[in-house]
Amino acid sequence: MEYKTSVNLAGVELKNPVMTASGTFGSAGEYGEFYDLGELGAVVTKGVANVPWPGNPTPRIAETKSGMLNAIGLQNPGLDVFLERDLPKIRRFDTKIIVNVCGKTTEDYCDAVERLSDADVDMLEINVSCPNVKEGGIAFGQKPEALEAITKAVKKYAKKPVIMKLSPNVTDITEMARAAEAGGADVLSLINTITGMKIDINRRTFAIANKTGGMSGPAVKPVAVRMVYQVANAVKLPIIGMGGITNGDDAREFILAGATAVSVGTANFANPYAAKETAEGILAYMKKYQVADINELIGAVH
Repeated sequence: MEYKTSVNLAGVELKNPVMTASGTFGSAGEYGEFYDLGELGAVVTKGVANVPWPGNPTPRIAETKSGMLNAIGLQNPGLDVFLERDLPKIRRFDTKIIVNVCGKTTEDYCDAVERLSDADVDMLEINVSCPNVKEGGIAFGQKPEALEAITKAVKKYAKKPVIMKLSPNVTDITEMARAAEAGGADVLSLINTITGMKIDINRRTFAIANKTGGMSGPAVKPVAVRMVYQVANAVKLPIIGMGGITNGDDAREFILAGATAVSVGTANFANPYAAKETAEGILAYMKKYQVADINELIGAVH
């Protein structure tokens, strides 16, 4: 029996629904030494901006129960270095490339997207969890009007399908999903990290210099599955689900909830083979239950 694992995201066909989550895979150089990244549906790069960003002061990472906090501050070498140094490293592999884009202003995002329009990449993922300088530090992804506006602006310059990455730090995730859809998004990805805090009781200070950080890992998975389900029932766009996925079982939960594809993030730090094993786990499940086409599972739970 033939098993079809390929899925379609806004016209881009992935050989399987598993990709990496931005910020946890660098630009794939290190992980490419462990296995052939061509076994993944796509590789998503760490966030890149139109100019280099130094990131936040250290310490920037803290372990939590069943997860971690990070406040890296989107440190990146800037688009020029990325295109010249990093992109060719990923291109060696037979996989789709999704570039995560960050910015401090609408102009920053549009500049980066315009410069990526002729690059050899397949899709763009827009990180709207960056503080909007003009809005007094509120992230673009925390106000529906701001999210719709940034989506519209980016779409004017994009020649590739645009994925809007939703922040879970909102009252109603479906309101944000509808705003991105209204702005012309091609795909949605969720969830980004949940804002958290850890205090070092011995030093009596914050465990992370930034005070707060983004929480990720297995602890956030039930929240992420719930939000993916809500969004899948609120909009007509394909969804990339993420948040605490460590294996094929976790991934299938997201797919059954309505995700077309999934991203493996924090798990890569503990197990560099996590994304590959997740893809293998999905195929094993399909064989066990005689599911001929992965698309039969998408949103199968109502």
